Amino acid sequence: MPGVRRGTSPPPLDGALVQRVLGVMQRRLTSGLSAGAVWDAYRDWFEHLVRAPEKRRALAAAALRDIVQFALYGIRATFEAQERPYIRSGKHDRRFLDEQWRRWPFDLIHESFLLTERWWREATTNVPGVTKHHEGIVSFTTRQVLGALSPASFPLTNPQVLAATVAQRGANIRRGAISFADDWRRLLAGERPAGAEDFVPGEGVALTPGKVVFRNNLVELIQYAPTTPTVYPEPVLLIPAWILRYYILDLSPRDSLVRYLVNHGHTVFVISWKNPTTADRGLGFEDYRTSGLMSVVEVVSAIVRGRQIHAVGYCLGGTLLALAAAAMAGRSDKRLRTVTLLAAQADFTEAGELSTFIDEEQIASLEELMRTQGYLDTRQLVLPVLLLRACEFLWPLLLRQYLLGEREPMTALMAWRTDATRLPPRMYSEYLRRLLLGNELAEGRYKVEGRQVRMADLTVPIFAVGALDDFVAPWRSVYRIHFLTGVDVTFVLTDGDHHSGIIADPDELQRSFTIATSGAGQERIDADTWLDRASAYSGRWWPEWQRWLSRHSSERGDPPPRGQPSAGHVPLCDAPGTYVLQG
Repeated sequence: MPGVRRGTSPPPLDGALVQRVLGVMQRRLTSGLSAGAVWDAYRDWFEHLVRAPEKRRALAAAALRDIVQFALYGIRATFEAQERPYIRSGKHDRRFLDEQWRRWPFDLIHESFLLTERWWREATTNVPGVTKHHEGIVSFTTRQVLGALSPASFPLTNPQVLAATVAQRGANIRRGAISFADDWRRLLAGERPAGAEDFVPGEGVALTPGKVVFRNNLVELIQYAPTTPTVYPEPVLLIPAWILRYYILDLSPRDSLVRYLVNHGHTVFVISWKNPTTADRGLGFEDYRTSGLMSVVEVVSAIVRGRQIHAVGYCLGGTLLALAAAAMAGRSDKRLRTVTLLAAQADFTEAGELSTFIDEEQIASLEELMRTQGYLDTRQLVLPVLLLRACEFLWPLLLRQYLLGEREPMTALMAWRTDATRLPPRMYSEYLRRLLLGNELAEGRYKVEGRQVRMADLTVPIFAVGALDDFVAPWRSVYRIHFLTGVDVTFVLTDGDHHSGIIADPDELQRSFTIATSGAGQERIDADTWLDRASAYSGRWWPEWQRWLSRHSSERGDPPPRGQPSAGHVPLCDAPGTYVLQG
């Protein structure tokens, strides 16, 4: 061949380089999850299980009992059609809800599988000597392996798929294969799922009229047009998470929190975060506080002069708000009137199953992935979140889409969830190490500009919302704001999850919530005692919050100007702005 000398051999491969490339490929395929951390957890579990004879005897006895009793049940169920199920699915397990799973032999197939899952759940928990963190990893990983082997995942053991295939002569499998191929093509091309194009911000969603009145390298600030002749003087500033887009707060008109507030006489501002690129890899959590939140507070204070602000933080935006509000209080900065935390954690003591993925080795694995990419794509965060509730979301979705051939129609919320953003590596690493893993904010060790931030310095009332089925920010974790401050705290526990519990039609009466207020200086009670004593109501919690905001506001008057040209804040463009449209 031209350019190749005879008798020469190619240069030897750099083993370290090959290992690094393979490691990066593995991390991308597993969303940055560390295989080493999983191996260490299983080794710890197995070594302690071997040294726990009582646990092994209990597991053996449970297995023998289940085999004998289920065999007897199987005989009865074979000849008695009305035999009651031996074991039922859990609350969040949607794999076996269809009535066809009650027919023989599919009842025996899926119930024996549920028994197997239960035995492994017992085997991977409460093993003496295993650390809580390793127990969480082993239990979680084993659950995912078993979930993949579920009889619901295979056509020959799934009665729904068999019946649909016979009735449709295989057309369902053909449609599913076409959907699977299209979804993988879009995924590899970096495109959003089919139907998401109908929900472009400014066209299908984010329709509330407003103007961008400020822009810097990190945020755009949107001020919304008033819809009432008079407004409350104190503006509402909404601080969303910078994981995914801000318009979760302004979806379709009926479930837009922004529109609801505007229609009830509030002047509303919202932060639209820039989608960072590799050029922004140096942005840290402090940049999000200073160039993000504090810059916006300056602008809002200049537009609505002489008025305090109702600050509202959602998810990670709420964590940032709690930190910033405490830092402001420590400096006697009185610009905040109230603080509202929506599914937001300031104390990560009870952070939930997501903390299973967080340890030093896991963070190091993510940091290596982020160094290579220059950012972390939030699509790489979706897999761990989906797997936490795989039986409720992932496996039923795959069943419908690819085996039953039923393409689920796209909704505004579903489209928003696919509108992926990126995270700067420095910011995300600091968040994981200092806040989630180190819990520095709750423990008073977090420093801003050289000074410790103390949540106890807060003096403004707090309204906090947790969602019953939220596994991103578990409600008991959100509730811990009570123990960090001595101020008046109104806490709402709503049904739904991290998104549906916060954003939904406020007139929908089929929802419910529980609410109670702990006065300033009152003795704090634990979450479960609070739940026993609090009052329960039907409907959505939005009206209760709006009344709370109005009680902490001054008398209504004329709306403020859009922007403040004298302070250099002129309207730049119409909402939803430009940052939300950046890929």
